[in-house]
Amino acid sequence: MHYRLHHSTRYDYSAEVALSHNEARLLPRELPWQRVGKTELAIHPQPMRLRERRDFFGNRVAYFSIQELHGSLEVTTTSLVTVSARPLPEPGHHQPWEQAATCLRQGTDCLEARLFMLDSDFVGADQALADYARASFTPGRALVEAVYALNQQIFTEFTYDPEHTTIATPLLDVLASRRGVCQDFAHLAIGCLRSLGLAARYVSGYMETLPPPGQPKLQGADATHAWLAVFIPGWGWLEIDPTNGCLPDERYIILGWGRDFSDVTPLKGVMSGGGNDRLTVAVDVIPLAEGEAV
Repeated sequence: MHYRLHHSTRYDYSAEVALSHNEARLLPRELPWQRVGKTELAIHPQPMRLRERRDFFGNRVAYFSIQELHGSLEVTTTSLVTVSARPLPEPGHHQPWEQAATCLRQGTDCLEARLFMLDSDFVGADQALADYARASFTPGRALVEAVYALNQQIFTEFTYDPEHTTIATPLLDVLASRRGVCQDFAHLAIGCLRSLGLAARYVSGYMETLPPPGQPKLQGADATHAWLAVFIPGWGWLEIDPTNGCLPDERYIILGWGRDFSDVTPLKGVMSGGGNDRLTVAVDVIPLAEGEAV
């Protein structure tokens, strides 16, 4: 699938800002199944400094600073991306999940994943999370089969409710209420897996959405999306999406990944001045014909 991504973020301040330093994680990653073509980053006001780097997780980060009085900040990215099918474990991948947890604790071939077993800012291991996950992670069950089951368990038992949670809502409150958004469900699944001694990372990106039948797709009506990937010893990282109860496919475009949302916040920074900011975000994921792709 070929896509044009357009992501615009605008802050309007109640008082002028004299100085700001910012990081944007809005540039898609290059992956074996994801090819990134032309990418443009437009910032207004014009920054004094702008440079790109890779963070600890390999995500693309644009750092910029603005050193003039400004009453608003607008950051717009446009990217051309081609996404193909992701690899999946063979049906015969029958490693029990307990054996995978042992490998992560003791095996030298799992070192890259151990960071994603640890507590992070928004996700901490807890017995309540482990207890919830045991409906899917029964004794001796194959890890891949159990992961698929947990994906469906959260999808079936939780209600998508954008009014119920904020970024600060504790994970155990999400578990108790059975309500939240994609970010909450990704954090919940990660917490369940880490509480069982497994490794999971948070994935940030986009998913192509379709309007209701007979209605046009509204400009700017798409949004960023969150899901997760689970480490399968001896195979690699397997992505799941508990919000939609499916496995990410060609409709899913990855921006970056980390331990949780705090590692892949789309835009963050510090500033001198401002206050009572008004945030406006518009996202478009536009499918392209073969001839339009880079």
